[in-house]
Amino acid sequence: MSVSSLPVLDLSRFRTDPTFLADLRVAARDVGFFYVTGHGVPAEVTAGIDELARRFFALPVEQRLEIENVHSPQFRGYTRTGTEHTGGTADWREQIDIGPERAVVEQRPGDPDWVRLIGPNQWPSALPELRDTVLRWQDEALRVSREVLRALAAALGQAEGYFDAWFDEESSLHVKIVRYPGRPDPESDQGVGVHKDYGYLALLQQDEVGGLQVEGPDGRWIDATPVPGSFVVNIGEMLEIATQGYLTATRHRVVSPPVGVDRFSVPFFLGPRLDAVVEPLELPAELAARVRGISDDPDNPLHAQFGENAVRGWLRSHPRVAEKYWPDVLARRP
Repeated sequence: MSVSSLPVLDLSRFRTDPTFLADLRVAARDVGFFYVTGHGVPAEVTAGIDELARRFFALPVEQRLEIENVHSPQFRGYTRTGTEHTGGTADWREQIDIGPERAVVEQRPGDPDWVRLIGPNQWPSALPELRDTVLRWQDEALRVSREVLRALAAALGQAEGYFDAWFDEESSLHVKIVRYPGRPDPESDQGVGVHKDYGYLALLQQDEVGGLQVEGPDGRWIDATPVPGSFVVNIGEMLEIATQGYLTATRHRVVSPPVGVDRFSVPFFLGPRLDAVVEPLELPAELAARVRGISDDPDNPLHAQFGENAVRGWLRSHPRVAEKYWPDVLARRP
């Protein structure tokens, strides 16, 4: 099947239009990526985080490095260009990683490795207003993502609240504020390498530059051309496991903008509690007959334990932080 563009879904149709669930099911299964409009996020919230992202990345590098992620065992804070890796290759972007605001939990003997991921964020002293702006945007992104997840549950023949138990105040949320500088040379275009997202859903606010590409069902790359007022939503690996491959996490990448052009984006990753273990849901017979099975990729094995998936992803993506704070874990992992 060939797909040339991503579907656009108006989320306000969820409880008013009986055809919405069928449209969502097709978009989520056949492409795994779609635009969401009608989400109700105030324009001042999306504009506010875009403005402060640009202000942060315009700060002198010394002020950005004040919150560099090598100061955080939880992988929070600023990452300079070329220090995060996807597929073993450095990505051409700089960013801030932000998670839930929580106190550090002391790891006791026998505790799982993911306990170390719980902790505080780092915020720049030169831009104190960033904290409130990001946390307000995060609240809105969580609301929209939870609504999409409820709609997906209904589209899969489940009660709307099927997934709710894992998304309480201990949910593992993750925000990135990202700047993609123009490519260093015309032949180098890896903004972010090819990958899948390991949570349940990802939601993306992108500017007008573009660069996100999604692998279509026929293997061709689809440009996620920016649609004003929308978010891009995609299926994560946890939903692939939960649906036994009826839904599949889709490979995607970001191509660096041209020389001299910057791209700004804010992705939000909806993860459950770190102690969540994904159990296959019982699909209606007509959907169960179309289950494809979970992806079998030796370079990217999927785990039903969300915390294990999260640890694996962070250790692989940020080797400097892993080597500084997680050497014992690295020593006992292949």
